[in-house]
Amino acid sequence: MTSPADFESAARAVLGRLPGAFREHLADVVLRIEEFASAEQLAAVGIEDRWELTGLYEGVALTEQSQWDHERMPPVISLFRQPLLAEMRETGVGFAELVRHVVIHEAGHHFGLSDEDMHALEDGVED
Repeated sequence: MTSPADFESAARAVLGRLPGAFREHLADVVLRIEEFASAEQLAAVGIEDRWELTGLYEGVALTEQSQWDHERMPPVISLFRQPLLAEMRETGVGFAELVRHVVIHEAGHHFGLSDEDMHALEDGVED
């Protein structure tokens, strides 16, 4: 089974392969690997089944931040290990590919990117 450390290593590798301008702005983002989303996290995105949420960005997108915002908690990207493992089993998508997809999608929220922009960014990141 793929360990939390494997997930963290793979996620950090994805972040490290993003273009430099993106990496700079992600330096303060906290990366967490959890088994499942909490009840509060699920409620925040309107999902009831804990198996349905594979990743989550919690924070204020750069496009919505103000220079007057100083005392906020750092943004967090969470990957939820059990739902990701289940998705790999169900879809046959490989570990590295799935982690890359979820990390880039969640990082995209930090930049206020559209889904289309996120797909273009994902296509530009090498394995």
